[in-house]
Amino acid sequence: MKPDSTVQPLSSTQPSPSAGPPQPSKPPAGPPLPGRYKRYATWMIFIVVLVACSIHTDATPYQLIVGLPEMGKLLEEMFPPDWSYLPTIWKPMLETIQIAIVGTTLGAILAIPVALLCAYNVMPRKLISLPMRTILNLVRTIPDLLFASIFVAVFGIGPFAGMLALLFFSFGIIAKLTFEAIEAIDPGPLEAMTAVGASRIQVISFGVVPQALPYFVSYLLYTFEVNVRAASVLGLVGAGGIGLLLDRSLGLFRYDRASIIILLTLVIVLAIDYGSNLLRRKLL
Repeated sequence: MKPDSTVQPLSSTQPSPSAGPPQPSKPPAGPPLPGRYKRYATWMIFIVVLVACSIHTDATPYQLIVGLPEMGKLLEEMFPPDWSYLPTIWKPMLETIQIAIVGTTLGAILAIPVALLCAYNVMPRKLISLPMRTILNLVRTIPDLLFASIFVAVFGIGPFAGMLALLFFSFGIIAKLTFEAIEAIDPGPLEAMTAVGASRIQVISFGVVPQALPYFVSYLLYTFEVNVRAASVLGLVGAGGIGLLLDRSLGLFRYDRASIIILLTLVIVLAIDYGSNLLRRKLL
């Protein structure tokens, strides 16, 4: 009988039964040498820049060690707090919260149309979006204390100047974060609505707003928390709120009164943070 011609001979690449189990493959080698050198060079540059900045600003461990005794003396003068000063600061603290509420709300309202005009997927015309982004960057460049100083010089000392300062501060933050969130939304619903003939207003109302609204609410609550802290400092330049009493206490070296102001501000901020987290969970 002739052997079957369809039977193929064993390939030389097939392992023989006596060859044993296959050997495990070697682990992949580390990053190539040019990549390693690039990473090491990046860390070296970062360390050199950090050390150079520390030297030029006198931010050295020696300065910290030398200043620790003075920090201890200051803490000794701040405790125990002057609890009898608490009834005096309730009204300015309430004014501080009111400044933060009004400034944040008005700034958020102004930020909505500006964020829509800055987003390229909503406003593709760069003749409009680029100037709006330039104005937004200009507003964000000016710190809140400088805004407060300008408005105090224009409108006089009082909470109105502080509210305007927080309005522009909130407007810059919320508009910037919101238009970035709008540009990151899913483009599918927008393209589908445009394909069926929806107008620009309909695309924004039913395609952009539902996707960007959770981010907008989150940014609004975060900005409000920041503004409560900022409003506590605006009084240092005469913009109303608890900062005026804080500046007066520090100027008279009444650190025990300053400590009660700081503790009350801490309690208010913690309460607002807790309430914001609860509201964020329900809304988002």
